[in-house]
Amino acid sequence: MKEKKHVISRVIPGSIAEELELEPGDILTAINAQPVEDVFDYRYLMNDEFVTLTVEKAGGELWELEVEKEYEEDLGVEFENGLMDEYRSCSNRCIFCFIDQMPPGMRETLYFKDDDSRLSFLQGNYVTLTNMSQEDIDRIIKYRLEPINISFQTMNPRLRCEMLHNRFAGDALKKADRFYEAGISMNGQIVLCKGINDGKELEYSLEKLSAYAPVLRSVSVVPVGLTKFREGLYPLEPFEKEDAIKVLETIHCWQKKMFQKYGLHFVHASDEWYILAGMKLPEEERYDGYIQLENGVGMLRLLDTEVRRAVKERRGDNRALRVTLATGKLAGPYLEECMELIRKKFPQVRTEVKTIVNHFFGEEITVSGLITGQDLKEQLAGADLGDRLLLPCNMLRSGEDVFLDDVTVEELAHFLKTEIVVVDEDGEDLVSSVLDPPDHKKQIRRQMYEQTSSSNRGQA
Repeated sequence: MKEKKHVISRVIPGSIAEELELEPGDILTAINAQPVEDVFDYRYLMNDEFVTLTVEKAGGELWELEVEKEYEEDLGVEFENGLMDEYRSCSNRCIFCFIDQMPPGMRETLYFKDDDSRLSFLQGNYVTLTNMSQEDIDRIIKYRLEPINISFQTMNPRLRCEMLHNRFAGDALKKADRFYEAGISMNGQIVLCKGINDGKELEYSLEKLSAYAPVLRSVSVVPVGLTKFREGLYPLEPFEKEDAIKVLETIHCWQKKMFQKYGLHFVHASDEWYILAGMKLPEEERYDGYIQLENGVGMLRLLDTEVRRAVKERRGDNRALRVTLATGKLAGPYLEECMELIRKKFPQVRTEVKTIVNHFFGEEITVSGLITGQDLKEQLAGADLGDRLLLPCNMLRSGEDVFLDDVTVEELAHFLKTEIVVVDEDGEDLVSSVLDPPDHKKQIRRQMYEQTSSSNRGQA
């Protein structure tokens, strides 16, 4: 095995590592005399109540440290590479790949296609199984790394080979059998492409996937995302209203079957389908605890629920202020409904929802997570934005105040001459960001389109 150097980048205050006098720059070389291949080895070996660490200090001195701790208690360090290994890139050429539709000249990480089962466990990314070896499967089963999120796309092996442009993609589906037999919980995803894996093919896929239930806990169906940068790529068409209605009819039929058999709805439609079909969002119970939330399934329903709860808990008053919210076309009408709930209890609060058209990627892209700083600049320039402008956190790069096109929040605020508040993903923070003075708290931002599944579309 190639020796890997796991360099500590941060020691958390009050942690075991701090008590052991570990420092940034120290290198973890072994746990219980065993080399650490990646973060899963680290977590597995650190679970014991008694562990022996081998650490190389900055001067080359080796420390052997015996640690007695609680079971599953963490050491309290962060590493320079969070995966503690190289990221595995995707070997497919999917006809629906979003990253292939990116324009040139953007930051390098936006063009990286991952297909790494470890990121499936750590970040919820979806993997195609084509890049997974038998050793990988054995480790997942040994370490109980679940749930594993799988991009099935279709259960027709021949069609899957065509959609992924990989002659092994059909056989890779058999790897899900190993997880099922071992009881490793899974979630599935189908990126639906019009005229390709919809209709009878979707029915066939859901029938095959239902045989994995309840080990396979859920399957989301999301429409393919199409940008304007598709020259030379496979000719795909956007779904229309009638298409969306048919897709939802299929999904609702399977939900009824699966709920009667397993007490779970199993297959879920992303929010876009309901909006495109002009249908109401399902009631909260239909989302099975929002198991596919990160895939855009139920985000708008949950937001509505959380906003109603947060508003109900507040006592109305006559505070006067003006706030503007910017979002994508998908969430715009629902955010307006949320603002109306606030205005009913706080009549002097004036809010305006600005729906941003995605000129950068194309108007077919309607999620807020793919709105760029330059589109915000162009469409908000000269507008009276009131006391502050609210932006959803998923517009920004993980952990940073930077949009996809490298425009910063500070730059945008200076350009628009207004204060900007980044709103966390939950409804309570949305209500607080509208009503309360900005406290500039550190936001929790999800990673969007960087080291992520090639089929992810972004969040509402």
